Amino acid sequence: MKVAVIDYGVGNLASVRRALEDVGADSFLAAHPAALHDANRVVLPGVGAFSECMNRLVDGGWVEALNESVVARGKPLLGICLGMQLLASTGEEGGAASGLGLVPGRVLRLEDVGCALRVPHVGWNDVSHRPDSVLFGGIPDAADFYFVHSYAFLPDREESAVATVNYGAQVVAAVESGNVFGCQFHPEKSSKAGRRLLRNFVDYVPC
Repeated sequence: MKVAVIDYGVGNLASVRRALEDVGADSFLAAHPAALHDANRVVLPGVGAFSECMNRLVDGGWVEALNESVVARGKPLLGICLGMQLLASTGEEGGAASGLGLVPGRVLRLEDVGCALRVPHVGWNDVSHRPDSVLFGGIPDAADFYFVHSYAFLPDREESAVATVNYGAQVVAAVESGNVFGCQFHPEKSSKAGRRLLRNFVDYVPC
């Protein structure tokens, strides 16, 4: 299974690629949008501000390539950390900006969703997931995952949220919408549970 890790100048790409290889994927860094044609799966990492990363995706021609690969051709996509937030319709970090709109919703500051704890949220936390989740198949409920973030994804459709973490408020930890997936935590840094989640994504067969 060939998995493209989008290289648009942000994110810890090497660790994501290594983690995918650990679960049996043939992963490669996609430095140009045309490289997505050769992939069966796509991973969108992200570190930094929402608006800056969206500008990079737009300027690099990635938005059109993602729409072609994911929307038109149905290839599974996994957004990691900020990559999950970029799936939303809009985000506020770095100034209001439009997102990819693949999972309709908004990205707001943790404080704006009721979190009164220290921000950014950094560290290991229990994640509760829905039993019908594709990403969490075979993963015990309340398994620990590693988080680093200051913003929260609020999906428009309640059913899009398949997992939550309690960090002073119930915060969405993962989303699923058809062949589009996202996790707020870093599976590549989340030990056994993270590797299982990545394997579930790699093994996922679209309906």
